[in-house]
Amino acid sequence: MHHIPRTMSTQHPDNAHQPFFVEDTLIGGEDEIQEAYYAYSHLGCNEQMWDFEGKEVDNFVVKKLLTNNEQFFREHKLGKKVFLTFRVPNPEFEAAEGKILLETLESIPRSYDAAKLFYGEDIAPIFEVILPMTTNTKSLNRIYRYYSERVAGKQDQRLLEHDITIGEWIGEFNPKHINVIPLFEDKEHMLNAANILREYVSDKQLEYQRVFLARSDPAVNYGSIGAVLINKIALQRLWNLSLEVGIPIYPILGAGSAPFRGNLRPATVQGILKGYPSVETYTIQSSFKFDSAPTVVQKAIELLNAHERSAPVEVDEKKTIDIIERYAAAYKAQVQALAPMINQVAQFIPKRRKRKLHIGLFGYSRKMNNVTLPRAITFTAALYSVGLPPELLGLNALTTEDIRYMRTVYTNFDNDLRDAYRFFDPDCPFVPPELKPALRQCCTQFAIDTEHQILAKRIRERMHHPESDDARTAVLQAAKVRGFLG
Repeated sequence: MHHIPRTMSTQHPDNAHQPFFVEDTLIGGEDEIQEAYYAYSHLGCNEQMWDFEGKEVDNFVVKKLLTNNEQFFREHKLGKKVFLTFRVPNPEFEAAEGKILLETLESIPRSYDAAKLFYGEDIAPIFEVILPMTTNTKSLNRIYRYYSERVAGKQDQRLLEHDITIGEWIGEFNPKHINVIPLFEDKEHMLNAANILREYVSDKQLEYQRVFLARSDPAVNYGSIGAVLINKIALQRLWNLSLEVGIPIYPILGAGSAPFRGNLRPATVQGILKGYPSVETYTIQSSFKFDSAPTVVQKAIELLNAHERSAPVEVDEKKTIDIIERYAAAYKAQVQALAPMINQVAQFIPKRRKRKLHIGLFGYSRKMNNVTLPRAITFTAALYSVGLPPELLGLNALTTEDIRYMRTVYTNFDNDLRDAYRFFDPDCPFVPPELKPALRQCCTQFAIDTEHQILAKRIRERMHHPESDDARTAVLQAAKVRGFLG
């Protein structure tokens, strides 16, 4: 069986500081090839996610990685010791990107040929793809079947009667099959992930199955606490499914550096391992990689790589879902009221990658009851920039009993709240009035960063002037104080 990576470097643009190897103000093109190599060779990540979703990407990544970094990849074989995993567009939600899915699948055998020439042996450098916004088994089976029957399977076809096969003409198409990793991003389908996977694995002889659970988009949709609790239930159900079907199921958790998006930073690794013990693979997003000293990042990744997974934190599903529903309702009402301000500040948030906006599920160019919101990183950065960390929204819906229970299943509840509250400004005029008693109850013991508070005030003063360079400068300064963009 393949080694399952523990750390997956991703291209999420949540970094305050740009890496040393970026030639332009935005990461893109050759920079992302260099980033992948840096993540493997210097930081110690086992895996790089290569994102074909929502941006222009390099289709010859395997060939370039191998030829540009020959010595490293001879010692660390791509597909054996280090891994590259494509995230492809989902045609059900991104119709304009659908052909990119097919092009990406067609590139897998070409990458195999490049690796075979390089290594002189049969190694599949790409054998897994991630399908975002998964909502059903059919979408997974379409990719699984399309690849095996229409991509690899075409080698046995003949174009002319009594002629040679395509395989004899062009050469063999390998690998014969690929694994499809569903990425679940909304509450309904995260809670139903085990049922969807049960159906998907039922007719296949699989050694294992990976599954990706989002953390950022559920936070924007249902609040930070809602996202944590949804993930807790999903992980419990996936663990039980693995015991039921008799094959290992390996969850990937898509956590970012901001507490709102997961609070996975080099300084918080121990807490994350305690809070999500059944997760096999943790995403190492851009802020994790570039907003701390390289030696600190390396040690944190070593810790993640060395840790062995165990059973998930046990949750009372009925009680947990009740808390999610009440909390998410309060959170959503506050976000809808804040939406005009969020969108106004969003224009000052710096871009970090050459990325096209992609349209899809509530979570991308998203709407909440006809209110349009920015994507997760920009959304988070906008609220932090004015001194209102989004983790604080919706706290007024929680009872004392809710908080007592949550501390037993959400072990990092107080730590995440403390890390967020540090960047709160009590003078922020956007704080919902109904939230203030909850903040006094939950957060008065936490310290506030005065430097960030001053910057938040300056941003609020300048936010009504779209041409203001001072606002943009202060937004980036505040992000550097926090140690993440959003």
